[in-house]
Amino acid sequence: MIVLGIDPGLATVGFGVIKKQGNNMEALDYGVIKTPAGEAMPVRLAMIYDAISHLIIKYKPDAVAVEELFFNNNAKSAINVAQARGVSVLAAVRECGNIFEYTPLQIKQALTGYGRAEKAQIQFMVKNILKLKVTPSPVDAADALAAAITHTQTNQVLSKTSM
Repeated sequence: MIVLGIDPGLATVGFGVIKKQGNNMEALDYGVIKTPAGEAMPVRLAMIYDAISHLIIKYKPDAVAVEELFFNNNAKSAINVAQARGVSVLAAVRECGNIFEYTPLQIKQALTGYGRAEKAQIQFMVKNILKLKVTPSPVDAADALAAAITHTQTNQVLSKTSM
């Protein structure tokens, strides 16, 4: 099974592609999609859509695991990130069809057994689970890999949105 994990954002979208065979998991690719701050919002959203679509076409994942948003007090920032998450989800639905959504709490719980784990703990667990030589960086990429790992370790039937 191949899973694409997405950590949504506007300036930076984390992505991670993993392959699971039996009890073995390996990272096929991970990194970030960056959009320039000076660019118009619609252009930035199109850049995210195109990049996510390209990843799905390239790796042909069986599922896409997307982290749900954690809203802070800045409404304008939350709306912008929500729009960016929306185009990520749209690309995933159009290109893959199997979308699974996980809260930050669910992801932390799946990887560390503790829903309030710190970012460094998530990065440490991702590195160990995937047997990586270096800690995945930036943190957005590690979070995306964590979402993909969570999908492989969770009852997928409960959170499936299939088109």
